[in-house]
Amino acid sequence: MLKSNQDRKLKHLFDGSDWNVYEPNILNLGVGAPGTDLLAANCDNFRTATDHCLEREKRENQSLIFQYGPTSGTFEVRREISTYFTEVFQSPVNCEDLIITTGATQGLHLVLSTMLDFEGFVFVDEYTYMIALDSIKHFSTLTIVPVKLNDDGVDLRDLEEQVFKRRFQTKKKEFWGLYYTIPTYHNPTGILFSPEVCRGIVQLARKYDFLVVCDDVYNILNYGEKPTHSRLLSYDDRKDADFAGHVISNGSFSKILGPGVRLGWLELPPRLKPILDGSGFANSGGCFNNYTSGIVGSLFELNLAQKQIAVAYEAYKERMLATTQVLRDELPACCKLVSPTGGYFIWVRIPDQLDCREFLKYCLENHKIYFIVGTRFSADGQSGKQFFRLSIAFYSKEKLVDGARRLCNALKDFIVQQ
Repeated sequence: MLKSNQDRKLKHLFDGSDWNVYEPNILNLGVGAPGTDLLAANCDNFRTATDHCLEREKRENQSLIFQYGPTSGTFEVRREISTYFTEVFQSPVNCEDLIITTGATQGLHLVLSTMLDFEGFVFVDEYTYMIALDSIKHFSTLTIVPVKLNDDGVDLRDLEEQVFKRRFQTKKKEFWGLYYTIPTYHNPTGILFSPEVCRGIVQLARKYDFLVVCDDVYNILNYGEKPTHSRLLSYDDRKDADFAGHVISNGSFSKILGPGVRLGWLELPPRLKPILDGSGFANSGGCFNNYTSGIVGSLFELNLAQKQIAVAYEAYKERMLATTQVLRDELPACCKLVSPTGGYFIWVRIPDQLDCREFLKYCLENHKIYFIVGTRFSADGQSGKQFFRLSIAFYSKEKLVDGARRLCNALKDFIVQQ
């Protein structure tokens, strides 16, 4: 047993292994984070926004940015967020529906801990965001139920079958069950859920009274035709006669401003927001990120956030289109690629008799290329050996194109050797 902790003096999340993304001879295609070039403007932009915000605090607000903030976050910050996303989504985002968080993972954790019966069920896509799975598994009395995923989203028939078998009446919390998903540019598959699937999810949630939590962190990163609706939440229409409020949108600035900002938001229907606002977790300290949210509010007010997001968007679009073109042209014919129309990720399928875990070992040893194997995205940690996920976010277009070409050649060589 260790008798003391060892401080490793790490600089960032990804330098704790041999596959440090900042090492020039390594290509780590597993990292779902903005690259250095996309974060370069943050120092100057945040300095300007900080001066703007703190001068006003000193002059007008009695430095309340350093106080316990209101549990939902200040009205001014939520207004800036709602104004921006109302415009880009072209559908209303109401500031009164928002709660400031420290990011999507904390948002999910908050919902799990306050809304769901701890003897209940969490339905997840058969492949889903691996850190969300890790977070859900910490609630050890919850049961995770994987649901089949099709090319246009979750399999509605399977979802209903799984929900029907497990529904029970809870007297402890608001919901007995929760469906967690990423319906817009899904992680890891890149799928955009179809309008038919989105409507079906809402209908099932109303019929069986379960909660739907959507990680909506890639929604504005569309690289083709804009989706009819940018959020599954839009399908839970308040004008419907049977509306009660079954969908939560879980947003974050990590992918478009920078993960280190640690700022996100939950968008909730009227019946659910008071539950989170009134929770002990929220009341204990007020706004989860009062100071930084104030700075980001100024960033939007000064139009600096909008400019930075636009730069990131153009870079991601260029990288995704260039990388998928190489893969379409050069992947072995026995492999499958569904080119995503947005987001961060590309999901590749190799022949079923092969194992991507072995292919990853081959790539690491021979080409210093890293990616994430499909098994990491499954609830049992075993399903999905025939898949792997690539990310387009971190590296330049040129490096991604070269890496995709080398990856295709490596895959051809690997298949021949099997």
